[in-house]
Amino acid sequence: MPYNFDKIINRNNTNCIKHDAVSGFFGAENLLPLWVADMDFETPDFIQEAMQKRLNHPVNGYTYFSDSFYTSFISWMQKRHQYSVKKSWLKVTPGVLTGLSLAIMDFTKPGEKIIIQPPVYQPFFQLVESSDRVLVENDLIYENGNYKMDFDGLESCIDDETKMIIISNPHNPIGRVWTKEELTKLVEICERHNIIILADEIHSDIIFAPNIYTPIASISEYAKNNSVTFVAPSKTFNIAGLSTSLVIIPNEDKHKEFSALASRFHVFGASVFGSVACEAAYTHGGEWLDQLLVYLKANVEMVKSYLFKHLPSVKVVEPEGTYLLWLDFSTFNLNDEKLNRILIEEAEVALNKGITFGKNGANFMRLNIGSPQAIILDGLERIVSALKRYERV
Repeated sequence: MPYNFDKIINRNNTNCIKHDAVSGFFGAENLLPLWVADMDFETPDFIQEAMQKRLNHPVNGYTYFSDSFYTSFISWMQKRHQYSVKKSWLKVTPGVLTGLSLAIMDFTKPGEKIIIQPPVYQPFFQLVESSDRVLVENDLIYENGNYKMDFDGLESCIDDETKMIIISNPHNPIGRVWTKEELTKLVEICERHNIIILADEIHSDIIFAPNIYTPIASISEYAKNNSVTFVAPSKTFNIAGLSTSLVIIPNEDKHKEFSALASRFHVFGASVFGSVACEAAYTHGGEWLDQLLVYLKANVEMVKSYLFKHLPSVKVVEPEGTYLLWLDFSTFNLNDEKLNRILIEEAEVALNKGITFGKNGANFMRLNIGSPQAIILDGLERIVSALKRYERV
């Protein structure tokens, strides 16, 4: 059946962070929210119907994750990504960040070093530092309008105290889908230095052809036994508020360690509606996702075309995945504070500041295109109107 992604939904007064909390984060009212990474599309009907069916039962007590819950995810990974996952590898957490935090505590010690690759998802910085680990930044290389990993830099920043690397694949915010060759080279470096890999792969379903998502654990035997992967249906199906994510740990000993720590903090209970929604998504979501990807790709092309025509000084980093666009404003003679103030006060749009993803995110902004095209176009018109006079010609 055809799905209508053009439908505009009023999300105000639903305790929605993206819409209702925008003034608290940006200090201004009436901003068009194109920031935090959830979409403004309806949650798919098959998920809503599954939750409604469960809601019709009058009791919502303690629940657990059924065999069919795990089977739905295992089948999804096999069909969508040709990756075979075993139930014994899986653990459920309330969110990817919860899982990452547990893995950091479990597989490293205070004072040990953990590598990240900025510009990257902002919480990675906080997760490392708040755990009393030492943050090491191996910046991605921005070259000819795109990004690549700095493998020489990665090798050189590893010492005896370096125990872990956290990667984002597909990468938030730059939209790279790391190739098998790139991931293989990364794994080889990690193997030489006995580095554990944490892979945030929450955007793994949002991939634009011909790019192909490669699970980090599929790269080699070392990767399989020395990686922890975090996935969820939340970004794909717009159900982040249902707090259900999966952790893939193929190594039996590491799985036991992780499970023991999760139990210590009582991170093992199931959310009634999270489990129902997750199972429905992975059981029935293929057609919906196929249509979503077509729509998101059209949004990408619309943004590129509009900015090229009306504000060509803004460069769009070509996304290979995710619904997040990384916009380069570096040709403007504006510092980050001034750029952000113009976008808030003059354009009246809320975008994520690039500098929050790392110091090499200066002069960039992250734009969420997971909205009806009319909303994205409104945002583009506001941006162009506000910034046109600052464009250097």
